[in-house]
Amino acid sequence: MSRRRSDHDPVRRRIESLDTSLRLPTVRRALGLLEGEHSSSRRGGGDDRADLRAYEFGDEIRMIDWHASARMGRPMVVERERLVTSRVWLLLDVGQEMSGTCPDGEQAIQVAANALCMFATLCLRRSDEVDLVLVDSSAIRRIPCQGGFARFEQTLDRALESPLNQPRNLEALLGYAAGIQDRQAMLVIATDQSALNVDLMPTIRRLATTHPVNLIGVETMNPLRQQPTMGSVTDAPSGRKIPAFLRTANGTRAVDLHRRYQIEAFGRELSRVGASLIRADSSTAMFNRFIHLLSAGRPGIPMRRTVMAA
Repeated sequence: MSRRRSDHDPVRRRIESLDTSLRLPTVRRALGLLEGEHSSSRRGGGDDRADLRAYEFGDEIRMIDWHASARMGRPMVVERERLVTSRVWLLLDVGQEMSGTCPDGEQAIQVAANALCMFATLCLRRSDEVDLVLVDSSAIRRIPCQGGFARFEQTLDRALESPLNQPRNLEALLGYAAGIQDRQAMLVIATDQSALNVDLMPTIRRLATTHPVNLIGVETMNPLRQQPTMGSVTDAPSGRKIPAFLRTANGTRAVDLHRRYQIEAFGRELSRVGASLIRADSSTAMFNRFIHLLSAGRPGIPMRRTVMAA
């Protein structure tokens, strides 16, 4: 690409700013909430005493060693074995369904890619190893990401230059995730919300026993909703135009109701296995929910995920 996406995408510029503005303790805390209690050999908050250092803004209060603080005359923090992973897999659905349009005109693939960038900037800031996996019905492409966030962003944008002309294959995507050998590595799976249903739960349940699992669901526009500025509406999977007689108020309400029922049922099942879901209908909304995660310690939709309790 002759220009980086961030040159004309304000959300990408905001994501890039996270790479330099967030302190490492804040990054660790945010990712730790998504990972749960998974041990590794790195420092940062576990059960085995490792080191003593001065308190920094953003450190958790529970890490303060009060006896050492009294001796030293200032707050001191115990660094322990970090209860997080050192590897992250970002798995992206690149089926033609991801060419669907969101209410503000973005394609679902653009919103999903930006969401993965949000995860990548935190993980790379923490010096994790990051692998990108692109999956459709014709191929599975794994791309190890070397370097910092700018390199990741370039790698992702170059990979997405290819047209989305093959159907999705979520079964293959989840099957690939199930075959990842480094147990307890964090998995981030991005697709559009219509693909998320309870039929996927047996596989996700198995994944959640060995990995922290986070799903990104992009909400595309209701194809039956009348929007004069959009003109004719085309179904992304088939490429066929939606007949005007189907785009009625009753049809729109029926689709909205079905979608809401499906995602709420899926969310309830996710909460039972300790996985999380962040969903939004635009890159801006996704970014805002991600920032809410950083500030409040809870991901997108209301989830009762016990491992995410502060």
